[in-house]
Amino acid sequence: MQIIVQVALVLAVIIVSLALMRGGSNARHLAIRRIMLVLFACLAALSIFFPELLTRVARLLGIGRGTDLVLYGLIVSFLVFMATTYQRFRHMESTLTKLSRRIALDETPPPGNDGPLERKDAEPDRRLTPPAHGGQ
Repeated sequence: MQIIVQVALVLAVIIVSLALMRGGSNARHLAIRRIMLVLFACLAALSIFFPELLTRVARLLGIGRGTDLVLYGLIVSFLVFMATTYQRFRHMESTLTKLSRRIALDETPPPGNDGPLERKDAEPDRRLTPPAHGGQ
């Protein structure tokens, strides 16, 4: 029976990881995450109030103790967290790259203008202009 639980846990990790890696933060993914969070919270509360129930469930699955079952659940949860964080980071990195490119294009001077962009309403920068008086 223990091998069945181990195979089921490995399959759960693979399926959840693949589902989260394919991306998307659409309404469906958000709903699935919220449902999983509510189920996890309910199971956590039940295991706190009824620890012997958790041990019974663990033994039913062929796992020695309820704490081992919790550990397996935390490992799966951690892997899900890592996958979603990675997706979010990739999305933010892509957005930052697009924003940086847009800013670079917006600040590039038009062709034929060798100088930096100047605002028409701004005063000229006196530090960059040579002194008006000759000599010295």
